[in-house]
Amino acid sequence: MSVRENECGRHASVTPLAPRSVRDDAALVRGVADQCTESLREIYDRHGRAVFETARCILGQRRLAEEVVQDVMLKLWNRPERFDPARGTLRSYLTTLAHGCAIDLARSESARARREEREAQLAARQRTVSIGDDLSLLRREVREAVDQLQPMERQAIALAYFVGYSYREVASRLGVPEGTVKNRIRSGLARLRNVLGGQVSREVAAVSA
Repeated sequence: MSVRENECGRHASVTPLAPRSVRDDAALVRGVADQCTESLREIYDRHGRAVFETARCILGQRRLAEEVVQDVMLKLWNRPERFDPARGTLRSYLTTLAHGCAIDLARSESARARREEREAQLAARQRTVSIGDDLSLLRREVREAVDQLQPMERQAIALAYFVGYSYREVASRLGVPEGTVKNRIRSGLARLRNVLGGQVSREVAAVSA
């Protein structure tokens, strides 16, 4: 019996490993129990593809299937004693693990997608509410500012911006010259600028929408 150092850095008194081509799966699992990473690598070389294909058939994505392979190999590394050669082959054991892991991952991914969709919908509703609140506030502020105008200014602006009449039509309805209408609107907008600031025409348009 010889002494060798396994690949995890600890020494153990063991019989030299048989050539890889003749070692059976049970012997490899015993090597994993001794924390021999070479044994785990050989198990991966032998059965990793079957584990991967099992996971990909369920998940349909290479990235997720690769996650399952890593999870399965980690489970074997942490709990090698769970493999019972009397109950079946190592490949069967690993693909069964892969099936369970893939199902769990598929459920997790589905739940995550539903959660992200709900969050996106909630954010969209919140943005809509926020825009609606902002517009309502803007309308109220503009109307309050318009109420502060002189009656003749308010009347001319209301007909021109809220109703949509042209200056000529406003002048005709009020029975005053078109120049007078323009002066009243100009002075009224100047008052609105003092109250509201910014581009009054845009705010007035929002109110009339």
